[in-house]
Amino acid sequence: MTATALLPVFALMTSLTAAVIIFALPEQKHRLRTFVNLTAAILKLLLVGLMIRGVFQGKAYGIAFPMIPGVEFVLRADALAMLFAGLSAALWLLTTVYSVGYLENSPNRSRFFGFFSLCVASTLGIALAGNLFTFFLFYEMLTLSTYPLVVHRGTEQALRAGRTYIIYTLAGGAVLLFGIASLHVLSGDLPFRPGGHFADMAPDLQMPLTIVFVVLIAGLGVKAAIVPLHGWLPVAMVAPAPVSALLHAVAVVKAGAFGIVRVVFEIYGLETAGALGLLSGLAAIAAFTILYGSVMALYQSDLKRRLAFSTVSQVSYIILGLCLAGPVGVAGGLVHLVHQGVMKITLFFCAGNYAETLGLHRIDELDGAGRRMPGTSVAFTLAAFGMIGTPPLAGFITKWTMGTGALAAGMDWVIAVLVVSSLLNAAYFLPVLRRIWFGEQKDPWREERQWGRSETSAWLLWPPLVTAGFLLLAGLLASAPFSPLGWVELIITREVNL
Repeated sequence: MTATALLPVFALMTSLTAAVIIFALPEQKHRLRTFVNLTAAILKLLLVGLMIRGVFQGKAYGIAFPMIPGVEFVLRADALAMLFAGLSAALWLLTTVYSVGYLENSPNRSRFFGFFSLCVASTLGIALAGNLFTFFLFYEMLTLSTYPLVVHRGTEQALRAGRTYIIYTLAGGAVLLFGIASLHVLSGDLPFRPGGHFADMAPDLQMPLTIVFVVLIAGLGVKAAIVPLHGWLPVAMVAPAPVSALLHAVAVVKAGAFGIVRVVFEIYGLETAGALGLLSGLAAIAAFTILYGSVMALYQSDLKRRLAFSTVSQVSYIILGLCLAGPVGVAGGLVHLVHQGVMKITLFFCAGNYAETLGLHRIDELDGAGRRMPGTSVAFTLAAFGMIGTPPLAGFITKWTMGTGALAAGMDWVIAVLVVSSLLNAAYFLPVLRRIWFGEQKDPWREERQWGRSETSAWLLWPPLVTAGFLLLAGLLASAPFSPLGWVELIITREVNL
């Protein structure tokens, strides 16, 4: 086996090695810890970039070996894996930069960054998993590595949030394991493959496969924050801003959504799932979640909680898109995996900047923040308009593509969902922007910190500016072959068989 074929292993080892080193470092070794963090993040991004280039050229990467009789551990880099892995690697680097600035002078940084690295290793493992067994191992590793991040501050509120988080996610993992075991009894160890495994299923398998599908989606739906399994997500907002960014943009909710994509596309297959009547029910649940999350966001006065319910809504666009079962609609859902991640991480970076620089957490405290922190506020504004679906930003590409796909599939009701959700997005984001840019500051900032002429620390300012620039470019250059939409079209051509 060549070193090139082992690139997925090397990419995983960057995070795992960084975690081991960071856990071993004394707390006061701040510069060395930062060096290890950034070196590992850059190296991972380079390795994932090499795999993306190779997959584009038609190369194969991966390993497989038996774990227990009849079950293999499989790592594989395909085009769909690289969509998620590329997002994870790029945003990990930016979140690492942000976290260094955010946690300056905070206690327990070695513990934080150690579990932070394990979290990213788990996310990359989920992306590269070649079958449900391997996926499950990393899926549960993600649960265990994110719990210490959620409770990092150690307050009673954080510990309560951690209990809620771990109960939801472990219960979801147990349900998922039951579904995987049931599927194994029916069909053995099934690798992920284009078109799925049940195109020629026997009639007596239809009911068992339907039941197993429901169980799998229920298990994955906890992390994907599908209503009514979403209760952990708003509660977990007590975590530090970098953790919130990871939960919403890169790791946990995306792991659930990505798992649903794998099950529908590469275990059951779109045609089989449609023939069993499974996609219509999943589409209805996703549509309800989109509208419910948007309505609930309207009633939140805390900025991070408003963004949390926005995530509940936005992640289900991915699920609704794949239920359209046509090349254009599916493209809209898959590309939102990237678009939502970039937009949401920008919003959470900015929310963290307002909190760390000015002590602002509530929406009614943001009056005049745009004049005090213009760079942060421009990034927040771009991401908010992207969520609304304003052209030419990334969110517009998602909604336009999904709308076009819905018309092509004869699912006109999806257009209504997209329009209503966009109006609700505007209803909960525009009042925030009005306060930021046009509100008059009435009282001194609660906990203002000064960084000379700069509005905040460069470690905190540059990550949201970079991600805001990316969401603008992802919209302006959507037709380019190297854009997220261009890569998604490659996935559909090669792997989804539409």
